[in-house]
Formats: sequence, structure tokens, C-alpha cells
Amino acid sequence: MKQLNLSGKLQTNLDGFINNLKKIYGEGLISAILYGSAASGEFVERHSNLNLLVILENTDLENLRKASSIINKWKFKDINPLFFTEEYLNSSNDVFPIEFLDMKENYVVLMGKDVLRDISIDTKNLRFQCEQELRVKLINLRQVYLRGNKDKTALSKLLFKYFTSILHILRNVLRIKGKQPPYLKEEVLKEVNAEFQIDRDSWEKILATKNKQIKLNAREREQLFVAFTRDLEKIINAVDKS
Repeated sequence: MKQLNLSGKLQTNLDGFINNLKKIYGEGLISAILYGSAASGEFVERHSNLNLLVILENTDLENLRKASSIINKWKFKDINPLFFTEEYLNSSNDVFPIEFLDMKENYVVLMGKDVLRDISIDTKNLRFQCEQELRVKLINLRQVYLRGNKDKTALSKLLFKYFTSILHILRNVLRIKGKQPPYLKEEVLKEVNAEFQIDRDSWEKILATKNKQIKLNAREREQLFVAFTRDLEKIINAVDKS
């Protein structure tokens, strides 16, 4: 198994979470797969989640409820499990191509069957999903700004919350443009800038602030919010015309 770049505490908690799943579900637990930043080596402790794909034989609510006792434990708060059956996984990849493409690119099988290895991702709906999700996020950013632009803390929280997920979407916008997208956020920014001529300096400051590398005052954060929203609208218009 690939060596994970996690602290001893996080590795222990992840192992403990999976061992608890084994005790709860026994042979009904098909596999547990770590995906995303923790699998790629880009994990930032206290700022990233451990995204875990859990495959069960049965995901009825009564069966899922058995795991609520461990999901709600404080020591497992950084673990973000996603429960699927193998059948549901195979039937959903055309509806959520972004999520499954992200999973396939960076994942580590922690136990059980590698259900992602042979999965085929149907990308016919990729452009539609990218545009839809970007538009929803733009609407939310505008609404928060109009209702609470005096609350700079609230604006910053929403900006940083959306920034990473929007970068994930934009990686897939690059696919639509016929490019093989990089995974590291800094490299994604370079490619997005080359394609759409964004205010790259502002985006890099958002990333650096989110990662606690620099500190900005409230006024500077609001300026980043405005610049980011303006660029996002430009990108959406370009995607709509593609």
C-alpha cells in the first residue's frame, strides 16, 4: 500500500475508524478507499478532510445507522466517509463525473476490493455538471455579499470554503478544453490562468491565506472576494460558450 503523508495521530485515527467499521459490518464491508488530498500527498492537517469511500453490501438507512456511533466521535471528526454499494457506485458515474474522476486520479485502497480500478467514467455530462455547479456557487457568493458585505469574516469563510471545491470543478473544465489537468492547486491555477486569463495574483493570495501562509486584513480579503467572483463569472461565460 502507498505510504500516506499523515501524522501519527491521524493515521491511528484512520486505522481505528476502519477497524470499527470491520467490527460493525463484518463481511458486509467490501472496501475502504482513501481518496483526494490525503491520497495525493497534498493533505494539510487541520485544513483538509480524510475523504473515505466505504463500500457496503447494504446501504439501507437502518444499516447505515449502525455506523453513526463512530462517525459522531470527536476523534474521527476529520474523517469524511461516503457510503455506497458497489452497484450504486457503478450506476452513478455518469451523473457525477467530476467526483468519480477525482476519485480515480488519487486513491489508496486501505482494505478490501479495489472497486475504482475498472470503473469507466462517462463524461458526456461533464460540461453540464461543471457549468451547473459553478453557477450555483456564483449565486451563493453574490447572495452572501449582498446580504452581509459588512461582515468581512463571513465573506472570508465562504470564499475559503468554496475555493477548493471550485478548483476541483475547474480541473474538470480543463478536461473539457482537451487538457490533462494537474492535481496540485498551484499548478491548476497556472493552467486556469493560461486558459481564461484570470487575476492570478488574487487567486494565489486566496490559496496562501487559506493555507495560513500569509495574513490579510479585512479590506484585502473583501477585495479578493470581489476579484474572485468577477473571474468566476468570466469562466462560466466561457464554459457556457464551449
